[in-house]
Amino acid sequence: MRRLPPRPLAVLATAGLLASAIAGCGTESGAPGGLSAPGATTGTIRAQKVMQLTRTHEETGMTLLEGPAFHPDGGLFVVDVTAPPGKPKVLRVDVRRKTVRAVHTDGRGAYTSAQFSPYDGRLYLTDYAHGEIVSLAPDGGDPRTFFTGEVDGARMNPDDIAFDEEGHLYVSDSRGLSEGAAHGRVVRIDRDGGKATALADGLAATNGVSFDEAYRGLWISELTENRISYLRLGEGGEVTSRHTAIRVDGGIAQTDSIAVDADGNLYQGLHGRPAIVVYDRHGERLATVEVPARAEGLDSATNVAITPGGTKAYMTVSGPGGGYLYTFDALGKGTRQSNGG
Repeated sequence: MRRLPPRPLAVLATAGLLASAIAGCGTESGAPGGLSAPGATTGTIRAQKVMQLTRTHEETGMTLLEGPAFHPDGGLFVVDVTAPPGKPKVLRVDVRRKTVRAVHTDGRGAYTSAQFSPYDGRLYLTDYAHGEIVSLAPDGGDPRTFFTGEVDGARMNPDDIAFDEEGHLYVSDSRGLSEGAAHGRVVRIDRDGGKATALADGLAATNGVSFDEAYRGLWISELTENRISYLRLGEGGEVTSRHTAIRVDGGIAQTDSIAVDADGNLYQGLHGRPAIVVYDRHGERLATVEVPARAEGLDSATNVAITPGGTKAYMTVSGPGGGYLYTFDALGKGTRQSNGG
């Protein structure tokens, strides 16, 4: 297990188990394992390498790619959670030309997800270390602090974001992770940033969050319980009911970000194994997406984005060997909810 140096991620290091922000500190890195072998109703999808995006940073001892999100012009944006100050923290990938360029860096943020708002078109980032939501212009400029401070008396550890159709934010809050306590929440923030409310609490290190295909409810992953819960929503965006929907047999791996395709299938990323598990809306396991066995030094596939209107999917895969983009054919077409957090 890699330990982070005291700078520049000291705040994150104290969080201990954070799967989206500290690769290897919540689950020991090592040989893939854990998930049950595919059964009669499941299959294996082999992902193919597109390109390497990052290398392990000397300053932090690691790299961790997250938050793949498609801009309307086709550009794929990703974040490098553990990038040190001055190194690219937000990158833009041209998947056709196989090129990557930096679009943003700063001196303090530890960004664990990225999403484009349907309301103002800006790119929203979760800063886990400082409990903030930051927004950028699509070119990476004009940084703004969209939200900071306490929600219902407690500061957030924001991980992933899902936008509703009006542009309001639904944020997974991983409070309680370092203590191993179920203090996680789902927080709703109005699109103007003026009001924030905890919709659900008592969750086990809330991580992935995504609307279902009809915007009737939220799928959320609870990292330290390896389960996916479903929160049904009312007309005003309030939670009307919640239940455990899927229990993920992860072994050494833990549930990370979630994406949903147009058919309602769930793509559950894993931290601790370079694989993604696919379920239908009824909880039936449909497939496991694996990177080739020859790929070495990769121990997480935390996130995925599916091309809008198409089925080409791109997953962020990271480990001591660096940060990579892999591709596979999804089971359904991509929508806004197919950007995994």
